[in-house]
Amino acid sequence: MSARWFVVLLAACGAHPKVSGPTALVATVDDTPRLVAPGFISTGDDDAHATMSPDGSAIYWLKDTPSFDHFTVVYSEHSPTGWSKPRVAPFSGQWPDGDLVFAPDGKRAFFVSLRPVDGKPRTDSEIWTIDVLGKNQFGEPRHVAELSSPADEWFPTFTSDGTMYFGSCREGGLGDCDIWRATLRADGTFSAPENVGAPINSAANEIEPMIAPDGRFVVIAAKGRPDSLGSYDLYVSRRDGTAWTEPVHLPAPINSAGWDFGPRLTPDGKWLFFTSNRSSAPPARPLDFDELEQKLRAPGNGLRDVYVIDARVLER
Repeated sequence: MSARWFVVLLAACGAHPKVSGPTALVATVDDTPRLVAPGFISTGDDDAHATMSPDGSAIYWLKDTPSFDHFTVVYSEHSPTGWSKPRVAPFSGQWPDGDLVFAPDGKRAFFVSLRPVDGKPRTDSEIWTIDVLGKNQFGEPRHVAELSSPADEWFPTFTSDGTMYFGSCREGGLGDCDIWRATLRADGTFSAPENVGAPINSAANEIEPMIAPDGRFVVIAAKGRPDSLGSYDLYVSRRDGTAWTEPVHLPAPINSAGWDFGPRLTPDGKWLFFTSNRSSAPPARPLDFDELEQKLRAPGNGLRDVYVIDARVLER
């Protein structure tokens, strides 16, 4: 996604009364998290886990129940008249589905789901794949059996050479949940998953990785590390030869006392989307009832929202 696409996205979607226009929004994409398209993508609902199509012509994200036990993939697509009204993705809408990502060649996409496998109910999230038939057109979902386990799988992400990193709570890890990887083979199947190991994984919970396309760094969402600010936080680790460096905790205000997770790079690698349920600042004066309702139905009400920062912070 080019800077132009990001300008168009925010210009078309960012109808926030305190923002004068797209220039102000783009000018503030820096190390400080900013809401993405307030009132359109980041709303008073629970909104999470945004990702762009490879050509930047569509944005996908999740609409969730406040308890985060049911989530649906929705999307908006760009046209000469602007961004469309959000719609439910063709493959979603019945079962809890999330964490959409596109394969490096753009011909397939992957997501996690709690839908039945071979007609049998599942209580754990599994990785599924769909063929990309055209813009926002997909084939039938297929379960990726070789990545399955009796526990949850989360948040697949790819290097450009087809290595998938994902979170899993399966046995054999260093903590309750760890980061694992598997290689996409020429026949479309995956190699057996292997644990990425320390220092990326620890006795804490590492659930969501975002691997750079060239594999130089990985951003992980983890809970329970000693420097955590309270819940899931974002960390970055770099490849040092064949090893990984100790994950570095991204500083406040990127991380907060709430959940900070769901990291995704835009296709051009310039910006990092992530999800947070941080609350907005308390009001400077007592609110009347109408003002209170407005605040409770807006972003920053304690439900999850989509934020963006300049990805160059990951290089520092």
